[in-house]
Amino acid sequence: MNGNALRLGAGVLALVVIAATATACTADTPHSANEADLPEAALEIMNQPQYDNARWMIQVSDLDTGEMLIDLDGDKMAEPASFTKTYSVGAAWLNWGPDHQIVTPVKRTGDVAGTTLEGDLVLVGKGDITLGGRTKPDGTVDYTNLDHNDANPLPGATLTTEDPLTGIDDLAAQVRASGIDTVTGDVIVDDRLFQGELAGEPITPIVVNQNLIDVLVTPGEAGESATVEMTPAVAPWHIVGEVETVAAGEDTSISDPESSQHGQIAIGGTIAADSEPVLKVFALEDPATFARTAFIEALGRAGVTVSSDPVAANSTSALADTDAVDALPSVAEFESLPLAEQATYIMKISYNRGAQTYVCLLAVEAGADDCSTGISEIGRIWAEEGLDIEGASLVDGSGLNGNFVTAENAVATQAIMAERPDAEAWKATMPILGVDGSLAEVQADSPAAGHVFAKTGTLVGGDELNGRFRLNTKALGGVMETKSGRNLAFIIIMNQGFTPDIDGVFTANDDVGVVAASIQQHY
Repeated sequence: MNGNALRLGAGVLALVVIAATATACTADTPHSANEADLPEAALEIMNQPQYDNARWMIQVSDLDTGEMLIDLDGDKMAEPASFTKTYSVGAAWLNWGPDHQIVTPVKRTGDVAGTTLEGDLVLVGKGDITLGGRTKPDGTVDYTNLDHNDANPLPGATLTTEDPLTGIDDLAAQVRASGIDTVTGDVIVDDRLFQGELAGEPITPIVVNQNLIDVLVTPGEAGESATVEMTPAVAPWHIVGEVETVAAGEDTSISDPESSQHGQIAIGGTIAADSEPVLKVFALEDPATFARTAFIEALGRAGVTVSSDPVAANSTSALADTDAVDALPSVAEFESLPLAEQATYIMKISYNRGAQTYVCLLAVEAGADDCSTGISEIGRIWAEEGLDIEGASLVDGSGLNGNFVTAENAVATQAIMAERPDAEAWKATMPILGVDGSLAEVQADSPAAGHVFAKTGTLVGGDELNGRFRLNTKALGGVMETKSGRNLAFIIIMNQGFTPDIDGVFTANDDVGVVAASIQQHY
């Protein structure tokens, strides 16, 4: 690992810790805890050698009485990593409510003569982050505890069973049902609603399969090529290279998919004959062109003939302004999952681009197409709810390097959400200790399992000087139902721990879980 910070945002690697003091107890400062405040089990974890140079920031408050139970450097700024998502997604929740839905339309230009559209079809991206591709039969969102968004950095990611092209196929079927079976013009994806990026990847209002191509490698017999499947299968994308199946027990080492030429995904390496299938992902650099081709192919399956080149690059240059496009007749519309379900997908698996999409949508609500405007909107929304926003300093909505909050401010956000009539719905979006999402394998055998509902956060960097890993941030914050029945809001942040190997990163996840579980049991 190089010196750049790496976010490990799902499964066992996504536990939240926020900041750290030189020792777990420093009673000489007004916001330090003493041994009466923190359970002994928590202190034992916090005083381990890997945290000798770390700072811990912890605050715990009773939601019913307002009593402050633990305050360890609660007024100090710390990097919360993916706990930041509670600010961005929380602001969207406060602004629109959990039932809010996004409607993705298909517009038409020109006239329909009989069954022929003498004009263009325009698929207008509106920021639906799942577009039907993660919707279960009961109308709730599906996810795996280690989601495909994290497949490259974290082994063990798996796919849900839903077809990622469900929304695209539905829109195409609606076009045919409207009476159109031939399109003489072009098919265009209008992705001008907002422009943004996160960690070098585009944040766009059109999202198909989270703008990823999934590459699933399944071993064959030793000495044979492995089977490599690409989902969704959309032209012109195809796999080049091969993965060799090696003998059972040998190393599985598969390269991350890359592309040096549009339409080609290169992958190689080895997979052991006794290995489970290995999932890798390729992130699309041009989601609009991918969506355009996927839509044209879906139209074909629905019985609609399109004359334009299905694999041509998407271009919006011929479109009128966005207001004029919105005023065009609609021939299809797709309703997103409610915000409560979209938030669940983001929070449970710590979906970075999804959280940042809501920053962009807040910017659009404020009349801007520049996603950076959404950060100030987050501040405005939280301030109107009574939060002292000077206790936070955010640069994005996902939780990469550069975001800072105080433990006091983080707990205040959870208290605000807990006072709402939809508090239980908000709580349900969070990973649950030992049960699901990024906390599924953390303290699963603890009596606290199932009683802590909290957002995780992890930032890991390299310490090249000493040849070790730097635990920039481990954080966990949300609410808990204690052993005695109390309802608490809490945040735990550790900054700047160190470990000689990757195993220490995994251990730190459970360490923060032990601290949270000990608090849950103590009170």
